[in-house]
Amino acid sequence: MRLTEILLLLLVGWTAIGIVGIAVSWRRGERQKAARNLGWVVGIWTLYVAVLVGVSLVQPQRFIAPGMPQCFGKMCYTVAGVEEIPGYLAQNARLVRVQVNIVNHGSKTGGDSLLHAYLLDTNGRRWTEISGLSGVPLSAKIPAGRTVTNEPIFKLPSDVVPQGIVLTHGRLQPGFLVIGDPDSMLHRPTIAKLR
Repeated sequence: MRLTEILLLLLVGWTAIGIVGIAVSWRRGERQKAARNLGWVVGIWTLYVAVLVGVSLVQPQRFIAPGMPQCFGKMCYTVAGVEEIPGYLAQNARLVRVQVNIVNHGSKTGGDSLLHAYLLDTNGRRWTEISGLSGVPLSAKIPAGRTVTNEPIFKLPSDVVPQGIVLTHGRLQPGFLVIGDPDSMLHRPTIAKLR
């Protein structure tokens, strides 16, 4: 667990205690004390969110070279290749398959149930994978020390140039409020380059 994750847990615990204190003060009729404590809770959260957003905005975009792993805990994901699927006949469209090797470096079976991917093109547009065609999902449970391959497929217009793939847990998860986390509020995504 990183220091910033511990900081968030401490803040949440402190907030829970503060809310209980505010409720007790309110029930006792100590309105000024309750309002003052509420002001502290709101003020500290405002400061925390300001630092979170500030760090997200000043951190540079991170790129991962092809063949280099991107790890989330003991699970590591490596872009191993990209290819256009031949024989797909559709007007002004093509299918692109990305090969992602997933390695469990842990000592027991593990996976990342929240992880998903999208393709980013050179214009910054997002393309979601075609569901049901990727084989082993990114969120698969993998035995310790084993490697499996995920092959998400993306349908792109013929004039789109893919830049990289972004592995993310999405915005509705605890990392959204962790300072410096790749999935935190307003943080630029980490892009695993395809070529």
